[in-house]
Amino acid sequence: MAAGSGGLNRFYLMLGVALVGGGGVMAYVLTRKQAVSIPANPVIQVSDTSGFSGYYLGSDSAPLTVTEYADYECPACQQWAVVQFPTIRERLIATGRVRWRYRDFPLDMHRHARVAAHAAACAGEQGKYWEMNEAIYSWGGDWPTKRDATGVFRGFAQRIGIDATAYDACMASGRFAGRIAAGRNEAVATGVGSTPTFLIMGRLYPGGGSVHYDMLKAMLDSIAGQPSK
Repeated sequence: MAAGSGGLNRFYLMLGVALVGGGGVMAYVLTRKQAVSIPANPVIQVSDTSGFSGYYLGSDSAPLTVTEYADYECPACQQWAVVQFPTIRERLIATGRVRWRYRDFPLDMHRHARVAAHAAACAGEQGKYWEMNEAIYSWGGDWPTKRDATGVFRGFAQRIGIDATAYDACMASGRFAGRIAAGRNEAVATGVGSTPTFLIMGRLYPGGGSVHYDMLKAMLDSIAGQPSK
């Protein structure tokens, strides 16, 4: 009788362990963040283009507008964003001389490019587009090398003060996929063949090395008809 009781106790102990372990697995499955996938060829809706033509930075009365077609996972784009853009932003955009326009041109070879673009769009929904743009281009956390970069982008969003619940809902919805596709279509129609490429006064300038502070300042001097500081 004692032996039977001991066996029964061991059975209930094992059952309890199994239930606890199973519950832990279930809790993990229910609470973990799923990887986000943004379709490459969604149907572009009117809402994707109506009233939206890109992400702008700077005064709408600036004498020069520059459109940048870029891919967040492109090494040349990342280098340009880190090395050249801060000076241009400080000396030309912030001073009202240049207006910047950014359009997504995700390349098929880059598996995280569309998710990165969508993460920036979701941040833009909360008024933090350019903060997210800078965070993603920092390549912090080595996200281009990861199998799934969703968690890294979410970390960026939290760091810049984004409401996480709203951000998660935005990412899960994939609602900016059409906007991203529209940006790519515009780039192709304009003749863009690589990233980064810049459209300035009707002319395309491929490559990050072709567009820098001195080059833009010379253009502005030409427009104004006199040298500027």
